[in-house]
Amino acid sequence: MEKNIKMSFPVVGMSCASCAARVDRTLNRQEGVIQADVNYASAVAHVVFDPQKCSPEDLRKAVRDAGYDLLVMPGKGYGPAEGDAAGAEEAGCTEADGEERLYEEAERIHEKHYRELKRKTVAAIVLAIPLMVLGMLFMDVPWMKYILFALSTPVVFWLGRGFFTSAWKQLRHGSANMDTLVACSTGIAWLFSVFNMLFPQFWLSRGITPHVYFESSAMIITFILIGRLLEDRAKRDTSSAIRRLAGLRPKTVSVITPDGEKTVRISQIRPGDILSVKPGEKIAADGTVFSGDSFIDESMLSGEPVPVAKKPGDRVYAGTVNQKGAFRMAAEKVGTDTVLSRIIHMVQDAQGTKAPVQKTVDKIASVFVPVIMAISVITFIGWAVFAPQDGLTHGLLAMVTVLIIACPCALGLATPTAIMVGTGKGAENGILIKD
Repeated sequence: MEKNIKMSFPVVGMSCASCAARVDRTLNRQEGVIQADVNYASAVAHVVFDPQKCSPEDLRKAVRDAGYDLLVMPGKGYGPAEGDAAGAEEAGCTEADGEERLYEEAERIHEKHYRELKRKTVAAIVLAIPLMVLGMLFMDVPWMKYILFALSTPVVFWLGRGFFTSAWKQLRHGSANMDTLVACSTGIAWLFSVFNMLFPQFWLSRGITPHVYFESSAMIITFILIGRLLEDRAKRDTSSAIRRLAGLRPKTVSVITPDGEKTVRISQIRPGDILSVKPGEKIAADGTVFSGDSFIDESMLSGEPVPVAKKPGDRVYAGTVNQKGAFRMAAEKVGTDTVLSRIIHMVQDAQGTKAPVQKTVDKIASVFVPVIMAISVITFIGWAVFAPQDGLTHGLLAMVTVLIIACPCALGLATPTAIMVGTGKGAENGILIKD
């Protein structure tokens, strides 16, 4: 009977802790999934599943149906996993090579999103600053509301359109997230302001002065964009340790064949291959020196800066750097079996570990948004009932305020980010944390 497989998949499309909680629930509900943990800070899902009952393609379809996306390796999907060499051959890559490409694709998507978010944030700030100044200092000028309308509309519906599209997507899937709160609050405030701008007599006839809140809508969008930008930058920084560790692996290697020396991708080497290592090259696999001798910089494993002498019969490790000599080695452990690959996976697993408090936070985040929306409606009704004179206006402002300040992202991001930063900084300094 084939044993369960543990794999990690980058998740695309999450914008808050509620998103991570939804993806987590979706994966755990799938047949064959033993355990799934979704880390919002690293945007990675760690899944243990039975390959006889489901595959990564099945998991991806379930996540896509929930409104997000899961990046999986080509080929058999879960392959090449443990004992699945055939899957590796069909996919044209080893598990290490496939995972590297998978995370490169995820990094490319996240980098593109970061650049786009940065452009939107800068544009929002450029429009929001004069909007705030005009709204605060010249609010009594009769025609000022039209200028505020003109400045705020592109901020809310162009630069902030991502909040509305995300909220609509969540609504279609019967759920809600932080974007729902932002879209509802800014959308309501903007629509209320448009109504007051176009039909002021509706309120004046009732003895109420109509106010517009265009600058509030735009400033809320701007502040949220700034927060998202800082958040994305923090997540980029925390993943740098893994990228540096992965960068210790060479891309190509020289293999000795009956036809002579041949340069191939690292994913094509197999146990038993004879590799040629030239001065200054990184070693591609764990193995034994076959012929020749040299000094090897093993500081990435031992922390010792002094190169270690190697002669035939001595062991060498992937990721270490050959010094001046040249030698040939017999590859014994390749791909995910090398010490370096196990170190990388150990750091990734540690970064994906959920502390007990995080599990509690995830439970709160999963129901947080619906509860907050209910509280905001109750707040509005309470003002309308108990303050009939101007309760509608105050109630609307109170409802928008509740929607805005109730952000579960601080809870959902703080703990996993702290774990990621701690384990990442540890790895940079040679300290490996397993759990």
